[in-house]
Amino acid sequence: MRIISGTHKGKRLIAPKNLPARPTTDFAKEGLFNLIGNEFNIEDIIALDLFAGIGGITFEFASRGAKKIISIDENYHCINFIKKTAKELDFNQIDVFKNDVFRYLKKYDTKFDIIFADPPYKLKNIDQVPKLVFEKKILKEDGILILEHDRNWDFSENPHFVKHKKYSNVNFSIFKD
Repeated sequence: MRIISGTHKGKRLIAPKNLPARPTTDFAKEGLFNLIGNEFNIEDIIALDLFAGIGGITFEFASRGAKKIISIDENYHCINFIKKTAKELDFNQIDVFKNDVFRYLKKYDTKFDIIFADPPYKLKNIDQVPKLVFEKKILKEDGILILEHDRNWDFSENPHFVKHKKYSNVNFSIFKD
């Protein structure tokens, strides 16, 4: 995994091989952050990274100067990798929590500019992510939810769905209130 832009541009992060993560490809990450950069001044945002895995999106936000990033994953080893790496890179704006994403969404009500969710592609209840985000009203005004998923999901009927972007085999559905 590599950070593609910002203060740590080009920095390679080597995660232990036994971690259950599928990092977002550099191609898809570049497209994603071009999309985000067109709508937000990244230095002003507070972001939530759900199903953070080894933190590829978290570190990209941090390298680009995001004000605050909260990363949630339920895997202890992934969380420890993100914490250790954030400390090594002096990314003080990252807070990392071991938690089930669905439990987190039901319990907390911090408001975010951007929520990025990259659940396991085989997760059966992926459609609950946008449902919970909008029920809990945790997006700030003009905030967006970006959900990474495989080609088998179609969220176009969701009332908050705005658009779909595809980068090779990676799909992003974007939602707004």
